[in-house]
Amino acid sequence: MALVVYNTLARRKEVFQPLSAAETPPGEKPWVRMYVCGVTVYDLCHLGHARTYVVWDTVRRYLEWRGYRVKYVQNFTDVDDKILKRALERGESMQAVAERFIAEYFQDMDRLNIKRADLYPRVTRSLPAIFELIQSLELKGFAYRVRACQERISGYDVYYAVRKFPDYGQLSGCKLEELEAGASGRVGEEGAGKRDPFDFALWKAAPPSEPGFESPWGWGRPGWHIECSAMVRENLGDHIDIHAGGADLIFPHHENELAQSEPITGKPLAKYWLHNGFVNVNGEKMSKSLGNFTTLRQALALYHPMALRLFLLQTHYRSPIDLTEAGMQAASRGWETLEKGIHCAQQFCQGETASPAAEAMQAFQEAMDDDFGTPGALALAFELAKELIREHNLLTHEGCTHLEPQVLRQKGAALLEILATLGFCWTQPATAQGSEKGVAKGELAKLPPLEDAQIEELVAQRTAARRAKNFAEADRIREQLKALGITLIDQKDGTTRWLRE
Repeated sequence: MALVVYNTLARRKEVFQPLSAAETPPGEKPWVRMYVCGVTVYDLCHLGHARTYVVWDTVRRYLEWRGYRVKYVQNFTDVDDKILKRALERGESMQAVAERFIAEYFQDMDRLNIKRADLYPRVTRSLPAIFELIQSLELKGFAYRVRACQERISGYDVYYAVRKFPDYGQLSGCKLEELEAGASGRVGEEGAGKRDPFDFALWKAAPPSEPGFESPWGWGRPGWHIECSAMVRENLGDHIDIHAGGADLIFPHHENELAQSEPITGKPLAKYWLHNGFVNVNGEKMSKSLGNFTTLRQALALYHPMALRLFLLQTHYRSPIDLTEAGMQAASRGWETLEKGIHCAQQFCQGETASPAAEAMQAFQEAMDDDFGTPGALALAFELAKELIREHNLLTHEGCTHLEPQVLRQKGAALLEILATLGFCWTQPATAQGSEKGVAKGELAKLPPLEDAQIEELVAQRTAARRAKNFAEADRIREQLKALGITLIDQKDGTTRWLRE
C-alpha cells in the first residue's frame, strides 16, 4: 500500500515519496524533513493553534509508525509588532513577553500530548541566516532597499519585488492581475518607498528607541515572511519534503516563502505543501470581534485534553471543523468509551505478549494512507473498543467470552497501538507489546491536574449560570469538577469555595 497525500501546490493527491528514498541504503529508514509554521508568541494559544499542532503531530507520528525517520522543525516568531505592543502594554521587554508565552505554549501542547519538535528555531537566533538570504535576494535583483522616510529613522527598508518572480501565485492560485483591481496597497505591507503595492517587506527600519537589531540596512526588525524561509534553509536545507501549516497561511505567507527561497536555491522549497482547515465556533469564524474567541486554556478547563484531541481528529484535517457544545459533549462521551476500551484491552493483555491483530492494523493503515484519514482510523478504534467492552462485560458477568483469549489480546494490542499512533495518552501504562512499529507503551503519561486558575474560571462560569437560573449548566460544571477531584461548597453569601479531594 502507498501513502497518498494532498499536495496544495499540485492541487491533487500524490503518492508520498521522500526525497531521501533513492539514496537511503537498504535496511535503513528514509528521512523525512518536515517544517511546520509555529506561533507568534504574544498571547495564549487558541483552538485554531490546537487543531494545527494536533494535526501535524498526528501526521508526524504516523510517518514514524510507517517506518520513516522524521526531522520535525517548528519555529517561534519571537520578534513581531504584536509582541512589541504587548510588551509596551505590560511595561516589559519583548524577550520577557516571548519567553513567557513560549512556556505557556509548551504547557498547553503537553496536555494535548503533542511531541516536542526536534528543533524550535527562533527569529532572534536566526538573524545571520535572515541577513544572508535578504542580501542574496538583493544581489539577484529580487529585492531592493529604500531609505526609511519616518522621523528618527536613519536606516533602510528592504522589499521583495514580487513581479520579478514570474511564478508568483503558483501555490495559492492567486494571480496578480486578478488581485490588482482591489489591491490599493493592501496585499503587501504599507511603505512610502514601495515600488509596487504587491511588494512585501523583508526588513523594516525602526527608530533607536524601539527594540531591534543591527543589520546591513541599519537598526530594525525582519519582515514576517523572510523568517521561515531562512529557518527552513538553515535547519533543513534548500529542498524539504513537507512544509505544513494552517490554510490561512497559504496566501500570502507560504506564497511569499516560496517566492523568497526558490530564486536563491534554484530548487522547490518543499516537495509537498500540506494545510489544515479552519476552526469555526457554532458555524461562525472564530474571532475576537465576534466574541467567540476561545483560548486553548479555556477549552482545557472545560474538557478532557484527550476529548479535545478526539474532537479535532474526528474531522479530516483538510476540512473546516465547527466547535459546538454538542460536538464537544459527544467527543467527551467518545473518549469515555475509548478509555473503557483501553482498560479492557489492558485487562485482556495483562501478563501476555501479543502482536496487534493484522486485519485491524491493515484497516488502520488503509485509512491513514488515504491522506491521513483520521476519521476512518478512529471509527476502527471505536469498533475495537466497543467489541472489547462487550467481551469484558461477558467475562465479568458470565465468566466466558465469545472470542478466544489470544484473539482478544491481539485486538487489545491493536487498539492500544492505533490510539498511541494517533497521539492519545491515558493514565495507566499498557502491558501489551506492540509490533516492532508499535508505540503503545512509549508515551503514556498521567495528565496534569487542573491549575487553580482553571478551577476558579469554572467556578465563575458556574456562578454566572446559577445567577441566570441555568441550573442544568451549573450542575454540569459541578459534576465535571467532582469527576476531577474538586469539591464545591456554596456559601450563604452566594460565593463558592472549592477543595481538592
